Amino acid sequence: MNLQVPGLAYPGGYAESTVVPTSALARIPPELTFTEAAPMGCAGVTVFNALRRTSAWPGDLVAVLGLGGLGHLAVQFASKMGFATVAIDRGGQKEAIAKQLGARHYVDETAHDVAGALQALGGANVVLGLVSEPAVIAAAIDGLRPHGELVVIAVSGRKIEVSPAQLITGEKTLRGHASGTSREVEETLQFAAQSGVRAITDEAPLEDAPQAFDKMIAGAMRFRGVLCSG
Repeated sequence: MNLQVPGLAYPGGYAESTVVPTSALARIPPELTFTEAAPMGCAGVTVFNALRRTSAWPGDLVAVLGLGGLGHLAVQFASKMGFATVAIDRGGQKEAIAKQLGARHYVDETAHDVAGALQALGGANVVLGLVSEPAVIAAAIDGLRPHGELVVIAVSGRKIEVSPAQLITGEKTLRGHASGTSREVEETLQFAAQSGVRAITDEAPLEDAPQAFDKMIAGAMRFRGVLCSG
């Protein structure tokens, strides 16, 4: 099954109804409202798939670099999967919410060396790169333990500068990750329903879509924006 995003693969991203192939559909569990389910079709499945495709096992140290729209879901999924979860962000204002979402540790990248902080915790088995600043992502490489993985998810046109020595020492891996199929969206929804993972959303009526879009571009949206119809 292929995940086809309305407005990207076919028209209908800002419509009350649209026609799609059945292969693009995912069943929503009864435990989730439409608003709760909406962010799982992109942000949710992206981080859920990224985590379960790594080699990390329950109890391993997994770091989430960037506590935004994807990151706040990644922290929840990682915690519910049994990983010792580290949230990393700029400043200390997100520490409380990170702990509420399930993070065991919080690292303020403006006050601490990220790689050093991760090594002090024993080294990360996995780091999810959810920020678009390449230098911040590159710095996390040295926070990995041997055979650790840095999974890049945030999109940027700029290059990540990593030396061969950083990868060879400890046989570390740097790779990218995209999203998922409609079947995987359904699996994400099921896991969220059973585990209690929920997106923190900023809702707006469909008729206010332009204003909501501007709010998102300005970075003023609270984690995930959801347009509600009717």
